Amino acid sequence: MQHHAMEATACPLASHPAAPVRPAAPAELTEALLRQFDTPGPRYTSYPTADRFGSAFGPDDASAALDALAAADPAMAQPVSVYVHIPFCEQLCYYCACNKIITKHHERAAEYLDHLEIELGLVGARIGHGRPVSQLHFGGGSPTFLLDEELTRVMAALRGVFTLQPDAEVSIEVDPRTVTAERLAHFRTLGFNRLSFGVQDFDADVQQAVHRVQSLDMVRSLMAPARELGYVSINADLIYGLPRQTPESFARTIAQMVELRPDRLAMYAYAHLPTRFKPQRRIHDADLPPPPDRIAMLGGALAALQTSGYDYIGMDHFALPDDALAEAKREGRLHRNFQGYSTQSDRDLVALGVSSIGQVAGRFYQNDKTLPGYYEALQAGRLPVVRGYATTADDRLRREVIMAVMCQGRVDCKAVEARHGIRFAETFATELAELQAMAGAGLVRLTAEGLEVTPAGWYLVRAIAMVFDRHLRTSQDRARFSKVL
Repeated sequence: MQHHAMEATACPLASHPAAPVRPAAPAELTEALLRQFDTPGPRYTSYPTADRFGSAFGPDDASAALDALAAADPAMAQPVSVYVHIPFCEQLCYYCACNKIITKHHERAAEYLDHLEIELGLVGARIGHGRPVSQLHFGGGSPTFLLDEELTRVMAALRGVFTLQPDAEVSIEVDPRTVTAERLAHFRTLGFNRLSFGVQDFDADVQQAVHRVQSLDMVRSLMAPARELGYVSINADLIYGLPRQTPESFARTIAQMVELRPDRLAMYAYAHLPTRFKPQRRIHDADLPPPPDRIAMLGGALAALQTSGYDYIGMDHFALPDDALAEAKREGRLHRNFQGYSTQSDRDLVALGVSSIGQVAGRFYQNDKTLPGYYEALQAGRLPVVRGYATTADDRLRREVIMAVMCQGRVDCKAVEARHGIRFAETFATELAELQAMAGAGLVRLTAEGLEVTPAGWYLVRAIAMVFDRHLRTSQDRARFSKVL
């Protein structure tokens, strides 16, 4: 629904202008700031966050969302994104919080793909065949657990329902221990043009502590052929805060990664939540680096990566200046979804596979997290959706503000007023009062135009976004989230 602008009003934040802020170098964080603002909170790959999904939203609601997508005016219809979850891994990584199934029995994949094709058929029956796709992402688990012929089968099934646009981003998460240069060449024939290598850390002691051993040479042997094969963008994942890491050891990993020169880097803070994720109980608390060391790792990595030519995209993402992600950041086109920062606008996301989360026609939905439940629903001819959420106008307003903070580091309150027909100062009076403390701490600048995140504030950007989260404000269980740092 189109919103009409109300009479323009000044945002009563401050009267002085401020120049646009781009985090160009790490800033110091004091222990006092950490104690005040380093609290548990969401990563905001969605808003509302997945903890708000409820079981009252089921298969019929998800079907209605897909029907609404199908009924949209074709002239106004945007391409969709598609996510495919492959849950299998051969080996358990102790830090992992993803939905996965540890098995060396590759024959289990065939049964899973049978049901994935049933789900595709149900979705296709709702939205029609041939809908254009601008983004396709395979996540897991380990998608490269699948054999080459199995990946070929999945891609053929997807093309039977969707039409991949010629310039579509087609990406796959890669466990370097499961692929070769020849496999990467096969992925290219299937249409994949982006790779994400799971690395986490190159230090042998750290790798032993998290039960994921892969050498620098192993990753290097894949990077070069990937470039020769014409992959448009190559990402690598790192994690800081892992057991036995030190600022010195992580600095070595960063230097080695800079040598490999991936187009993008995602550097996540390890979230130690052993009460929620059973594999993490194998990690000893005594082996975890203390908060000052985590800050040193983050600050050192920020400095080293930016000195080496990487642009800081925000929170946990970096990219070389000529990568599409860096270009989107410079041009104000950056977005955020369940895979992290994205170059494309807020597309409808069709999710396939066990535990996957979709976002269609203003509704979120999640599939059953267990294989038996997922299989049973599909065999009964219904979507395997077990929970979800239908957004409200207030959710959509707050999502825009939160994503502006997370993606651009600034909120133009007059633009928000115009799009949503509100008075910013009235709607967010409580939030603006809370932001005064952050402004006093040097994390944000409050101006006549709106809000800007400072270089120091980028360390705690999640905490800044949390101020605008109405659901979190009323939540009694923040312990389910990781801390900001």
